[in-house]
Amino acid sequence: MNRLTTPQGTFDLARFPEHPRDPFRAWDAADEYLLRQLTDPDTGPVDLSGTVAVLGDRWGALATALAAHRPVQIGDSYLGRRATLANLARNGLDQDAVRLLSSRDTPPDRIDVLLVRVPKSLAFLEDQLHRIAPAVHADTVVIGTGMVKEIHTSTLKLFERIIGPTRTSLAVRKARLVFSTPDPRLPRTPSPYPYRYELPADVGPASGRTVVNHAGIFCADRLDLGTRFFLKHLPTRGGAARIVDLGCGNGVLGLSAAIAAPDAHITFVDESYGAVASAEETFRAGAPDGAKADFLVGDGLADLAPGSVDLVLNNPPFHSHLATTDATARTMFTGARTALRQGGELWVVGNRHLSYHTHLRRIFGNCTTVAGDPKFVVLRAVKR
Repeated sequence: MNRLTTPQGTFDLARFPEHPRDPFRAWDAADEYLLRQLTDPDTGPVDLSGTVAVLGDRWGALATALAAHRPVQIGDSYLGRRATLANLARNGLDQDAVRLLSSRDTPPDRIDVLLVRVPKSLAFLEDQLHRIAPAVHADTVVIGTGMVKEIHTSTLKLFERIIGPTRTSLAVRKARLVFSTPDPRLPRTPSPYPYRYELPADVGPASGRTVVNHAGIFCADRLDLGTRFFLKHLPTRGGAARIVDLGCGNGVLGLSAAIAAPDAHITFVDESYGAVASAEETFRAGAPDGAKADFLVGDGLADLAPGSVDLVLNNPPFHSHLATTDATARTMFTGARTALRQGGELWVVGNRHLSYHTHLRRIFGNCTTVAGDPKFVVLRAVKR
C-alpha cells in the first residue's frame, strides 16, 4: 500500500489483488500531475460540478481522489474496478460515489469534464474516444495524462482527429498532460473496431475460422506468434471435459479446444471486458453447432469451484502496463492448480527466457516440456 498526497487530500492506495511484497504502486507521477492541474491557480481550477468522466483510471487513484465529485469511471480492467472499490473503502469513502462503467458499456449522454489516463494501447484509446465523443460538447474540459514514454505524436493526432485541437504541457517528473479543445464541427464517425481476420491454414482445428478482436486486445490484426506455436501443440482430449481458456484474449485457444473436443464445456476467462467480448464473438462465429461455453470477466479462476476443471490452457501476459513482471503468470498458475481436479492438466506457452518451468515445478511439483523452438516453449503440469 502507498500513500498519495494531492490537493484533494491524502489517500492510501493499493493495486488489486493486493500482495504484501508487490513492488508497484497504485499511482504514479502522471496521476499526481493531473490531480494538481485540476486545482492549479495559474490556469484556474477546473469546475467539477458537472459530469466528470475518468477514462482508463488504472487502479482507481483518480476516481478515489475525485470521489467527492461523484465521477464516472470507464475502464476495461476487472482488476482495476476491484482496486477502485477497495481503495474507496480503504479511505472511508462511499463506494456508490463512483459510477463504474466497463469499456463495453454505453457512456454517459453528456460529459462536462473528461479526464483520460492515456493507455498503453493506441487502439483502445481510439475506440474509447470514438465512443465518448458524442457526449463531449464545446465547453467540455478534456485533459489527458501519462508518462512521457506513453505519449507520442500518434497519441496527440488521435485527440486532434476525434476531439479537437490538442497541445501538451511541459514534462514534470517524466509525466506530461494533454489538453484537447472539443471542436463540435468534427464529424462523429464510428469506431473502426472490432477487427476481424481469418486464422491461417496451418494452426490445427480452428484453421480458417474468423477471429474477432475488440480494441486493445493483444495482436489485434494478426495471430501472435506464441499462440500460433501453441495451437500446433494443443492436447487432444475427447469426452465431456471441462476446459478453461485462462487469460483468453480473443478466445482462439478455447475455440480450437471446442472444435477438437465438441462434447467439452469451454470456459473463457479474462480480466479484460473487451477480451471476453472478443472471445464470445470469436466462439459464436466459429464454434461447431451445439458447442458449450461460458464467458467470465474476473480475477483468473477465483470464481470457479476447486477441483472442477480437467484442462487449463494459458498464454499468460508478462506486462502490467509498462512494467515487465511474471507476477500475473504465477497467480494464474496457482489458481489453475486449485481449480483443477486430481490428474487435471495445465498447458502453458511462453517465451523461453521467462522460465515458467521453475514456477510450475514449485507450484505443481512437476513440469514437462511438450514442444519448443528458439523463442517459445509449451509446458505441461499435472495436479497430483
